[in-house]
Amino acid sequence: MQLRDQQILHLALPSILSNITVPLLGLIDVAIVGHMGSANYIGAIAVGGMAFNIIYWIFAFLRMGTSGLTAQALGRRSFTDVIHMFIRSLVIGFSIAFVLLLAQYPLREIIYRLISPDPDIYALATTYFNICIWGAPATLGLYSLTGWFIGMQNTRAPMVIAIAQNIINILASLCLVFGLGMKIEGVALGTVIAQYAGLLMGLGIWRRHYLRLRKYIAKEELWKQEELSRFFHVNKNIFLRTFCLVAVMLYFTSAGAQQGELILAANTILMELYLLVSYVMDGFAFAGEALGGRFIGAQHRKAFDELLRRLTFWSSLVALAFTLVYVLLGKGILHLLTDEQAVISKAMTYLYGAALVAITGAGAFILDGIFIGATATRDMLLSVFLSTLLFFVLYFLLRDVWGNHGLWLAYNAYLASRGLVLYLRLGKLRRDAFGIPHPNPPLT
Repeated sequence: MQLRDQQILHLALPSILSNITVPLLGLIDVAIVGHMGSANYIGAIAVGGMAFNIIYWIFAFLRMGTSGLTAQALGRRSFTDVIHMFIRSLVIGFSIAFVLLLAQYPLREIIYRLISPDPDIYALATTYFNICIWGAPATLGLYSLTGWFIGMQNTRAPMVIAIAQNIINILASLCLVFGLGMKIEGVALGTVIAQYAGLLMGLGIWRRHYLRLRKYIAKEELWKQEELSRFFHVNKNIFLRTFCLVAVMLYFTSAGAQQGELILAANTILMELYLLVSYVMDGFAFAGEALGGRFIGAQHRKAFDELLRRLTFWSSLVALAFTLVYVLLGKGILHLLTDEQAVISKAMTYLYGAALVAITGAGAFILDGIFIGATATRDMLLSVFLSTLLFFVLYFLLRDVWGNHGLWLAYNAYLASRGLVLYLRLGKLRRDAFGIPHPNPPLT
């Protein structure tokens, strides 16, 4: 099987368009609260947003594990496994959401105590959390749907859902805030409305295009112990890996908050720029998940190796472009997000550190996609665990001398080391996937 750039772009571009709406929505939320007259609103969005990142990132295996296992089942042409993966993932996602709703109060207090925001920010962030938590069933359900669609080589469905969902979110938030006079509660309620709209749209797309797969359901095998064990074995490592990711992001926010509301607000805006890069990179990572898993399921080794080389080319090109844009146009971008001159001035101090993450994180994003498609989740856990240790060691060594500059340097080192460790494990992945001894393949 010959791989062409068109195959990668056919999957990557819809994913980029859908992914890019997420950080753009975050930018819109920051822009809305950034014009409410106080930096506390920006800080509240940062704290509240981080709380839900912590909660939802922990259960990211619903998307990542589902996509890799579904892609491999599709490569084997096992449609029974394909439909079973859809049902299992969705049922597990809704079950987790129900538990989150029951435990929402202690969950909120534990997370906010870890972040330790100022009292004024805490009050606003609590309002945001109390509303947004009711979107948990829709969010986790969409995780399962998105992962399954990607595994089926269909990135257009998540694109349509994400674009529609975020348009609804923006319009609802603007109407509630500027039309009805709400403040942060309007932004939160707009988010929940859009989450359920996205879930209903996703289920509608599945019914229209994939309902015929019902005939492959084998009820006696659906909850078979062996299949469930494989699902949870793959996702256990993703779950633990996510704890490491959450620890880094949580401490990053907390370290900014400990330096005052101005540093917290500046880091929040700069992190939105990083998230924009990450979601674009994830478009190519999703292509790596879908195609990599399919090639492994079908045992097409040469196509898999070519996929590695082409993804490296595209990720390098995108990383360089974003770095140049942020370095050259960074100040203008910051002015679009807030009219708080003190926040802009402080953010400019750390702009170059934030711009560098596009380059240092490129390898981690692309190889994450490859390893998810291969369901090589143990190696993913190893890379993030070692990189997390590096992040904390570096920051504790640098914080007294370099302060927030040390925080951004530690974060860049964390991203770069994730990519390096995964590259060093590529040889093992290929040996396990294709049954042949082989050193790490060249990426160029």
